[in-house]
Amino acid sequence: MPPIDRLPPLREVIATHGLAAKKSLGQNFLLDLNLTARIARIPGDLTQADVLEVGPGPGGLTRGLLAEGARRVLAIEKDTRCLPALAEIAEAYPDRLEVIEGDALEVDARAHLNSPIHVVANLPYNVGTELLIRWLTPAEWPPYWQSLTLMFQREVAERIVAQPGTKAYGRLAVLAQWKAEARIALTLPPEAFTPPPKISSAVVHLRPRPQPAFPADPAAMERVVAKAFNQRRKMLRAALKGLHPQIEAKLEEADIAPTARAETLSIEQFAALARTLG
Repeated sequence: MPPIDRLPPLREVIATHGLAAKKSLGQNFLLDLNLTARIARIPGDLTQADVLEVGPGPGGLTRGLLAEGARRVLAIEKDTRCLPALAEIAEAYPDRLEVIEGDALEVDARAHLNSPIHVVANLPYNVGTELLIRWLTPAEWPPYWQSLTLMFQREVAERIVAQPGTKAYGRLAVLAQWKAEARIALTLPPEAFTPPPKISSAVVHLRPRPQPAFPADPAAMERVVAKAFNQRRKMLRAALKGLHPQIEAKLEEADIAPTARAETLSIEQFAALARTLG
């Protein structure tokens, strides 16, 4: 396949700038630029949209997004070693790439972006789940983002799309699917990265629902779900004991057996319980 742009291959960029991936930063660089362009196409047409990218590293996905026509990309990078490589990309795509040096957990990305906004990122493994939960639990809903296209370890991706009654079903699945439509859009083998991680990775695509799938107060929903799965092997009457003095009666009021376990409850049942507990 022809190259996606006129910049050097990523292996050359990494060698030139001495960008060995750091385990402490959860880095695994994706080197196949045709693959990064494929990921950039998952959200759909980005020509009229701004894109937030977290942890661009040497800029493989950044280049994919820009080559696919993203109106503008905001890249947040904690590793100062990567900044010269990203500056070269910014020079090749004038006025379309802004790079902020900092921690994505601390930077207010919205101040630098204009709607519509999509988030596309090969997330650093050590902050990926926390960022996802933040994007799913803003103060107001619908959120500022039109879609999330996020790469995780495959195990985490499967937890996001898991169904009730499965081993992977838990807090992440309930919160993600209550607020959004989620699917695994692409799986990638370890050898697609440098250094190769020990397990496969997967790209999850989420689109926000106009409102949560079932009515419930978000704070109550998050509290009930977290408590239920914190002791997932216990029956709900025991796992939720601290939430209400008459928890068994409240479970029955929500038409849930007190002897049921968290992993058997549907998202609709969790919402019903959250409404009952208030």
